Amino acid sequence: MSRLSRLAATATVAALTLLVSGPASAGEPTISDPRVVAYFDFTTGEAPENIALEPDGSANLTLASARQVVRAGKQGEVLPVATLPAVTNPHTPILGAAVVMGIVRAHDGTLYVNYATGTSETGIWRIGPHGAAPVQIAQLPVDGLPNGLALDEERGVFYVADTARGIVWRVPQAGGTPTAWATGTALEPLPEADGFQAGANGIKVHNGDVWVSNTDRKTLLRIPVRHDGSAGTIETRATGLDWIEDFAFTGHDDTVLATLIMANQVALVHPDGTHEIVLTERDGLSNPTAVAVRDKRDEHNKRDDRGERGEGDHRDESDGRGEREDRGEREDRHDRDDRDDRDRRDDGDKHDEGDHRDEGDKRDAYAKTVYVTSASYFATQKDPNLLLGRLH
Repeated sequence: MSRLSRLAATATVAALTLLVSGPASAGEPTISDPRVVAYFDFTTGEAPENIALEPDGSANLTLASARQVVRAGKQGEVLPVATLPAVTNPHTPILGAAVVMGIVRAHDGTLYVNYATGTSETGIWRIGPHGAAPVQIAQLPVDGLPNGLALDEERGVFYVADTARGIVWRVPQAGGTPTAWATGTALEPLPEADGFQAGANGIKVHNGDVWVSNTDRKTLLRIPVRHDGSAGTIETRATGLDWIEDFAFTGHDDTVLATLIMANQVALVHPDGTHEIVLTERDGLSNPTAVAVRDKRDEHNKRDDRGERGEGDHRDESDGRGEREDRGEREDRHDRDDRDDRDRRDDGDKHDEGDHRDEGDKRDAYAKTVYVTSASYFATQKDPNLLLGRLH
């Protein structure tokens, strides 16, 4: 990469000034048990750049310079998914090489990736759910760097963060001609003397609006989507996020986890814009590039919904038997409850201790999983990896 020396120097300063977060306040999200589950080979271009999760908890990763998409399991197994075609004489802005960047997954399992080459192959590529060969469905400007990618399936559109030009492009999900959906100073990079010339970077659709990070300006932005689909006024929601890359929402509110690539940190950004550091280099980060959050309860709810829709006939056929079984179960339950009451009176303090253990088990069962990729772009000792943790 060009500017590597300057970035390496910046990384050194960041390492020297690394801030380690103190204990989180009561009620705030915390990350526990961070662990690296998969390692990659930087010498072959295996720099994990972005993440799209599967329902089973495995992670689709883009390996930037290798031009590959792979699927990593939670136990560390890595399987190939697809390879983007080689390009003759690529000249991607900022990076030079042809790189695969952002990735999203549609509900039917189709994957979409941004491919940046500096040639006509620059754009959005589709990978079928059964590992079909990648197909380009939209061409983006050759002088741009399509980085983050977001999909709004309700509106049937993609949003693409162009890091070089500081634009958010909007593209139909079926493919076609891109539209410059959002522009302005807040999305643009700083002049070369002041920054890396890296503007809009990560991008997500959250509660119907589009959120974007700007690396040079150290900001997290929100762009409302109007009823007609056009972009509203850009709002700055957080500042002071040095070297912010990608981000992910922890739930339905506006709390965010954000990767700070040169500081080797993940920050927890609160809805009021303040932030604290929750993961560092000591946890295994090495130029973190992307973060994703999986809530197992969402998957359980989806399965429950499918079960309710698909099992109605079976319930109707067995209503009589079910009522009889329910009455028997209730009688058994009353007997057990009487015995339990006696046991509780006898157990005393032991029962209280068991309650605390049960509560802890429930919290663990409902913990979300955090995924963080590290590309190790600027590290002296290359250690690209995938890290998992538990978000409580």
